[in-house]
Amino acid sequence: MKKIQMLIGGRWVGGEKDEWLPVINPSDGEQIAEIVNGTANHVDEAVRAAEAAFESEEWRAWKPHERGNLLIELARYIRENAEHFAELECRDVGKPLTQARADAEAAARYFEFYGGAADKVMGDTIPIEDGLLNATVLEPAGVTAHIIPWNYPLQIIARSVGAALATGNAIVVKSAEDTPMTAHALAEWFADSPLPKGIYNHVTGLGAGAGAALSAHPKINHVTFTGSVGTGISVMQAAAKNIVPVTLELGGKSPNIVFEDADEEKALDGVVRAIIQNAGQTCSAGSRLLVEESYKEEFLGKLKARFESLKVGRGMDDKDIGPILNKRQFDQIMQRIEEAKAQGKLISGGEAVKVEGGEGGHYIAPTIIDGLDHDCPVAQEEIFGPVLSVFTFKDVEDAIRTANSTDYGLVAGVWTKDIDVAHTVASRVKAGQVFINNYGAGGGIQMPFGGYKKSGIGREKGFIALRNYVQVKNIAVRFGGG
Repeated sequence: MKKIQMLIGGRWVGGEKDEWLPVINPSDGEQIAEIVNGTANHVDEAVRAAEAAFESEEWRAWKPHERGNLLIELARYIRENAEHFAELECRDVGKPLTQARADAEAAARYFEFYGGAADKVMGDTIPIEDGLLNATVLEPAGVTAHIIPWNYPLQIIARSVGAALATGNAIVVKSAEDTPMTAHALAEWFADSPLPKGIYNHVTGLGAGAGAALSAHPKINHVTFTGSVGTGISVMQAAAKNIVPVTLELGGKSPNIVFEDADEEKALDGVVRAIIQNAGQTCSAGSRLLVEESYKEEFLGKLKARFESLKVGRGMDDKDIGPILNKRQFDQIMQRIEEAKAQGKLISGGEAVKVEGGEGGHYIAPTIIDGLDHDCPVAQEEIFGPVLSVFTFKDVEDAIRTANSTDYGLVAGVWTKDIDVAHTVASRVKAGQVFINNYGAGGGIQMPFGGYKKSGIGREKGFIALRNYVQVKNIAVRFGGG
C-alpha cells in the first residue's frame, strides 16, 4: 500500500496525525494507495513556500533557457519511464493501457514544447515619439494554482505546469483525490530536480477542502482549473474575491456533424473514438451525433454494429472501453440512461457490464440513444460516460442551429467532402475547436484549447497558453534630453 505524502517547500509532508484517504483502482475496486487529506493549513504552507521560493534570488538567477532545459529533461524522463507512467495512469484512472500510454507521450510532448518555448516569451517595442523608447516586458504572474481533474491527471498537469514553469512561476498543484498517482510520480521527480525548494509543490485531499482553500488563497496570482461547471463557478467566485485571474476548462456537449457526402469509414471511426475514449469520461467527448436526415438510417445502422463490436474490460487488459471511475459516477450515468430510455429510443448498449476479474469495478456498455427532444436534460447536459445521443438535420442551417443548441461550446467535428459546407459550418459553430474530417478530442499539443459559453474561460495548449501565466509591464524611457 503506497502512502502518498504531499510535497511542500521541498519536504514530504504527511504523518500519523493527518487524515488519510483511500485511492481505489476503478477496474476492480481494490485500494492501491492512500493520500493525505490536505487541510487549509497545508495549502497555506504550500502557497507561502511557493511565494518565498518565487521571490528568492536563487530563482531569479535561473535563466529562461535553463528553465526550458529542465522541462525538456523531464520530457526525456517521462519517455524513458513511459510504461511506468502509463501503468500508474491505467490503474489510477481505469482507462485502457493503450490510452494511458498515449497520455504519457502527450505529457512528454507538453513539457518538451514548453521547454522549447521558455526562452522565446518576448515583449515588444512600441513607437510613440522621437526620444521615447517604449517597451513591454512579460513577467511571471507569481504563484500559480493548478487544480487537476481526475480523468487526465498526467496530461493536464503537464499542459498547465509546463507553461507556468516556462514563464518563471512558482507552482502549487492540487491533484484529484481519486487519481493522484501520476501527480505524485511527477512530484517525486521535481523533488529530486535542481529547482529551488518550493518552486514546485503538490498538495492532496478533497476538492471541498484543499481545492477550495487553494482557489481562495490571497497569495495565489492565477488559478487554472479543469472540471465541472458547478465547481468552476465556485473557483471563479473564490478567485474573484482576491481579484485573481482564472483559466477554466469546463464541460462539453460536443457534436459530430455528419453530412451525407462524408467519407463513411472515417466518420464512423471518428464518431466512435470521440465517445469511447476514457469511457466517455472526457470534457471534449463527442457526445452528440448530428447526421443528415437522408443518411441517418444507413449511418446509424453501421454505427450500431461498430458499437456492438467494442470490448469492455479492465484497464490493464487494454480493451476498447475501461471502467467508470466509481459508483457515484456510475449511478449518475445509469440514471441518465434510464431517463433517455423513457424519452427516446435505445439503439445499442444501455446496461451495466460484468467483467471477469473486475467484479469490484463499474462498467457500462457503449450506448446510443435516438429520438430525444433537443431540450431534454439528457440532450443538453454533460453525462460524462459512453453515451451518444443522435439527432438529425435537414440542411446546413439546421445543422448549425442544432450544433449550437446547448450551453456548451468546447469541440465540434464536421464530416463532409464539400469544402464550402465545411468552412461555413466551422465559421458559425460556437466551439473553441472545430475539426473537419477528424476529431481530435482536445487536439494536439500546439492547438489552443478552450470553450465558448459554459465550456470555460481562456485557452490552454500552444503558445497562447503562456499568456495565462505572465503579467504585461510597459516601460517608457525618455532619452536625448527631451
